[in-house]
Amino acid sequence: MTTDTGVDPAVHELDAVIVGAGLSGLYALHHLRELQFSAHVVEAGDGVGGTWYWNRYPGARCDVPSMEYSYGFSPELEQEWDWSEVFPAQEELERYFNHVADRFDLRRDIRLGTRVTAATYDEDAARWLVETDRDERFRCRFLVMATGCLSQPLEPQIPGRQSFAGLSLSTNAWPKEEPDLRGKRVGLIGTGSSGVQATPVIAD
Repeated sequence: MTTDTGVDPAVHELDAVIVGAGLSGLYALHHLRELQFSAHVVEAGDGVGGTWYWNRYPGARCDVPSMEYSYGFSPELEQEWDWSEVFPAQEELERYFNHVADRFDLRRDIRLGTRVTAATYDEDAARWLVETDRDERFRCRFLVMATGCLSQPLEPQIPGRQSFAGLSLSTNAWPKEEPDLRGKRVGLIGTGSSGVQATPVIAD
């Protein structure tokens, strides 16, 4: 349904839609506002932080020095936030991104717990139509995919994995309530950064 002006009231008209509320998504929203663009962020998680919201496995931390990993667009932000470690842990990084979201009033333009289900480009109108799993629709000039390069988990196809009777966990989907691994025999598959970080902490 459209009005006399040809505008569909069920569609939110914006300059930009940003997918993802991690490091790049939060900055994109802040900077687009500075440029006087209307923008909204759509985020699948229930909190901001991207990687540092999702990756909460034991020992999760940044492997880049905190001063290099943090934002540099605001001298005031740089001065008021004191990192407790050179290579901060997940909990501190998540607090930092929540602080940024609050300090720059970003939350009013972030829809948490929402996934994009479709994005269709209208060549004639030069606009994107973005649809979500909450039956929302946005029409925008710019669609910014701030989803990160490693946002799609890889599930190992190991024979017998589905019938394993014990507790099975993935570092990319670690439960918010820490599972009790005391006294258990733990087998860990993978020796990338997540495996290396988690192994000594789980062993303790």
